[in-house]
Amino acid sequence: MQPAPAILIVDDHDGFRRFVRGLLEAAGFTVAEAATGAEATHAARTVRPGLVLLDIQLPDVDGFEVARRLAADPAGGQAPVVVLTSTREASDYGGRIAASPAAGFLPKDQLSGAALRRFLARAPA
Repeated sequence: MQPAPAILIVDDHDGFRRFVRGLLEAAGFTVAEAATGAEATHAARTVRPGLVLLDIQLPDVDGFEVARRLAADPAGGQAPVVVLTSTREASDYGGRIAASPAAGFLPKDQLSGAALRRFLARAPA
């Protein structure tokens, strides 16, 4: 079995990042964290995660813009799979989720290692 790719959690709430880190590490993932969009783009270049769990509402720039930047600059490799997250419903964002380069949307209360593996399984090799 192939090792699980690194996951970058991008969320400005420390408690949420800690919770998700514990959840994902227990599921066998290696995890890195960022609290802002700027930190996320820097971490994506250094960590080179296979998946970025990206909050839509960040303090410096929204997750849609971060997803666009990550897709445009894969840092010399394949761009990571981006999954947008929010405590709000997907319908609250209209067509912005579908128009983004993200692989999809996952409500924060539905996060699990299994859910993220499903996104990774659909990603192009």
